[in-house]
Amino acid sequence: MHMADSLLCPAVGAAFWAASTAATVWAVRFVRSGKGLGQDMSRPGMDAHARPLLWIGVLAAFVFAAQMFNFTIPGTGSSGHVVGGVFLASLLGPHVAFLVLAGVLAVQAFLFADGGVLALGANIFNMAVLPCLVAYPLFERLVFLRTGRWGLAGLALLASVVGLQLGALGVVLQTQASGIASLPFSAFLGAMLPIHLAIGGVEGLLTAALVAYLWGARPALLYAVPAGSIATLPFPRQWVIGLGTAACLSAGVLSWFASSLPDGLEWSIATTERSNMQAAAPSPVHERLQALQNQVALFPEYRFPVRATVRDEERWPSIDPSTSLAGLAGGLVTLLLAVGAGAILRRLPAPREAQA
Repeated sequence: MHMADSLLCPAVGAAFWAASTAATVWAVRFVRSGKGLGQDMSRPGMDAHARPLLWIGVLAAFVFAAQMFNFTIPGTGSSGHVVGGVFLASLLGPHVAFLVLAGVLAVQAFLFADGGVLALGANIFNMAVLPCLVAYPLFERLVFLRTGRWGLAGLALLASVVGLQLGALGVVLQTQASGIASLPFSAFLGAMLPIHLAIGGVEGLLTAALVAYLWGARPALLYAVPAGSIATLPFPRQWVIGLGTAACLSAGVLSWFASSLPDGLEWSIATTERSNMQAAAPSPVHERLQALQNQVALFPEYRFPVRATVRDEERWPSIDPSTSLAGLAGGLVTLLLAVGAGAILRRLPAPREAQA
């Protein structure tokens, strides 16, 4: 669902940069109050759901690596990948999850040229704001109905599907508001929502399975479990090691088995557009941002900058060591960014209202 700059006009792109920046400021103020972030449990205002920074960083790396794997949607000629918003929110809470996912999307845009720079604000809004700060709160509020393991799993499934549907709708509305892509609204909407319903269903089932498993194995890791209802135990290092290993395997090996079919957004555009469609000429803003992205993207198309080789796009699995190296490097950058940003936020003074 990563939008390219060619779908957005500068005004719409700037508007969603502003909207995502506002959401980031709000989330930062929340975590600065000591909620959900850090290891210093003695700090005033620190709540029982605070997570170690290394755990947050490993989760960020894992979501980055998981997004490298596209799975085929049978019978459509399309593919999709998990977004991870509800997954992260289930473990970290909505605000920290949003910040982590926004960081993942920024790394993808600037280092991997995955999604445009102008479109980064819209991509953060669609894939981080809507799942983490809109869809997940429904999950979080309903959890207090005490519906048990399978009730929580069902709510995780619902939140994942709703979050992805809202994101797909956001893409359609942003594209239509920009007016530079000749995509009929009804046809584009009719392609985007069903294909992302299928993708959201897969992600929702995976997230629901995780929640159901953790409910029995380690409920303290679930953010939605009310504080004080479970025993406080030392944070399990084996989970950090295990998830870090899974991130490395996903980036280094599982990425070889990613589907080569177009993703849901690409498929929807191809399904909707007319053969005589004329692409709008890029504006100076588009050209400058594209030039910037070309300069800073160290791993374009998720490939490490090694000696150029001929790549067989039809071969599956696509065993490419440069993809593995790029994925591992990207996961490491994402981990360091999450841990570094978290360390800075943890050391900043809490907002005045939190100190009162």
